[in-house]
Amino acid sequence: MFLRELAAPLDALRGAGPAVLKRLARLGLYTAADLLLFPPRDYEDRSAPIPLSGFGRGPVNCQATVMAHDWFGFGRMRTLKVWIEDGEGTRAALVCFNRPFLERQLPVGSAVRVFGRFEYKYGDLQSSSFDAIPAADGAAFSPEGVLPVYPLTDGLAQGTMRKLLAQALRLWGAVDDELPAAVRAARGLCRKAEALRMLHAPASPSEAAEARRALAYEELFYLQVMVGRRALERRRDPVARAAPVDTLARELEARLPFSLTADQRTVLAELAADMAGPWPMARLLQGDVGSGKTLVAFMAALHAIAAGGQAALMAPTELLARQHADTAARLLEPLGVRLAFLSGNVADAARKPLLAALSRGDIDLAIGTHALFSEDVAYRNLRFVVVDEQHRFGVLQRLAMGAKGNRPDLLMMSATPIPRSLALTVYGDLAVSVIRTMPEGRKPVVTHLARQGNEGRVYEFVRRELAAGRRAYFVYPLVERSDRVELKDAEAMYRRLRGEVFPEFRGGLIHARLPEADKRATMAAFTRGELSFIVATSVVEVGVDVPEATCMVIEHAERFGLAALHQLRGRVGRSTLQSYCFLVWSEKLGDEGKRRVMAMKETNDGFLIAEEDLRMRGPGEITGTAQAGSLRLAFADPVRDAGLLEAARADALAILEADPSLSGADGSVLRAVLDRASPFAERTAATG
Repeated sequence: MFLRELAAPLDALRGAGPAVLKRLARLGLYTAADLLLFPPRDYEDRSAPIPLSGFGRGPVNCQATVMAHDWFGFGRMRTLKVWIEDGEGTRAALVCFNRPFLERQLPVGSAVRVFGRFEYKYGDLQSSSFDAIPAADGAAFSPEGVLPVYPLTDGLAQGTMRKLLAQALRLWGAVDDELPAAVRAARGLCRKAEALRMLHAPASPSEAAEARRALAYEELFYLQVMVGRRALERRRDPVARAAPVDTLARELEARLPFSLTADQRTVLAELAADMAGPWPMARLLQGDVGSGKTLVAFMAALHAIAAGGQAALMAPTELLARQHADTAARLLEPLGVRLAFLSGNVADAARKPLLAALSRGDIDLAIGTHALFSEDVAYRNLRFVVVDEQHRFGVLQRLAMGAKGNRPDLLMMSATPIPRSLALTVYGDLAVSVIRTMPEGRKPVVTHLARQGNEGRVYEFVRRELAAGRRAYFVYPLVERSDRVELKDAEAMYRRLRGEVFPEFRGGLIHARLPEADKRATMAAFTRGELSFIVATSVVEVGVDVPEATCMVIEHAERFGLAALHQLRGRVGRSTLQSYCFLVWSEKLGDEGKRRVMAMKETNDGFLIAEEDLRMRGPGEITGTAQAGSLRLAFADPVRDAGLLEAARADALAILEADPSLSGADGSVLRAVLDRASPFAERTAATG
């Protein structure tokens, strides 16, 4: 039997009554397969005895005698303290917070097995994080081995979970292998049944590691089968294509007041080669904020337009879409390119003639939001589609783009650099281009950290910049005051900055709740220099390009994710002027918040920041997959398992390419592999 066939309900297990089943359901555990594939978050090595005197070497693991009970505190805070003594005569205290029942379970004079971390505190050796289990009087101490530690929910104990898994292994653990035998042998992976046994009942830490490696590889292998299959299906039917026409692109380059970077030229050559190839282009363009991706996208679109086709550029917000439309008008209209802007806020009176012009082919380049691919929008000859900030769009929205044309070329752009390990995991069916070099003359943004309470010094620095004719952003996590959290908000700080801190300068306010017309007017005034500063939420994270802006102040910086902080910092440093980013953090800065702000201070490299972001958030929250249903990797970590990922990708592609009929779902080798797909393979199959 394959693991994917194990849909047996968990009520077959002893101890899995209605209350326990309800708690298991909170963990997403409903069937035998769910339970067997539920990974421990850690292991406790109880294979070697360690007396109380050896507490400095690691967790204590010994048998002791209960010597006395003490209580301290009053009322609801009254807490039990159990005094124990091991065979060496060393005494210690078990501090039983919220465990008064241990007074009955561990009576004075009884023997107890103890596992936990101890330290000297208030003059006594003690532990508040321990397992204490009654032991038979006079019985010799025998180590328990390596015990799994599971991520649990309220009311579900580790002991209960371990007993349920032990039963599950006896009932359902004799599963067949699901990986192709040749792949498993070549990679030195244990069999599936053995991997499950070692996962939940390892004899040693090395066995647990071997089990995780086998299951992580299998998870990545099936993911790469799905990704590779999408790539093959995209190349199923070649299309007749002429070489791209570069006349308009060369004319635009000649008009630019600067030279393209080497990376921009390399990417343009890659795009041109794709557009001349036998299959529609499917490429991801990565580049740090301000690296010139949009210009490259416009020049590639000109290739399609010069050949008689139409192009479309879709952005996730109207603010960003209008920014692109303004840039296109400045760069492309002098070349005779006919432009249009379309969003959900375009009135019907203007929308109808615009849609008619699109369907007639009277518009060369349409720029807008998801409205570009609404049901009533038709193109005469859509040849090239650009999706900016692609991770903000769902899979169905991206599929709708291709349906508007005859398999148009697709260029997806991301200003949040994606680590190679993640790109292969989620976007392995796409070719990837990267722009790393910044335009000539750009200076790295200088990042400063400031504790809340010292922001007055930040304001003084910004005042000097504003007096010199520069501009500034102030970003806050909330739109308006909340009674639930003590955080500054954009509306109150706009009033304070305008009336008290910078009364001599004009400012504006932007956040998502304001009408689009108001946001557009405010940003236009800021761009023209009529406003010296903008107070905003993270709505300005993408698409705002004001070269004169040199200061970005982010208050409560610990409340923002690392990728968002990097994007916000990218709103400055967009000219030859030296720019600055100030991260103002509060007293409640935790360890993770500290890691984020320190990462921002130490580097401006978006690719390094993306790697750190992935390490911090883990594979369960991978950027760009939330819109498709979270990519749930139970065992694999794209950063930690980069080598395993490369191996799984090579094996999956070898199987896919071995059968010439793999252009569809009829490939015999592929069908055999997919028929053996395990439950986590089915989950990853839906990933965008």
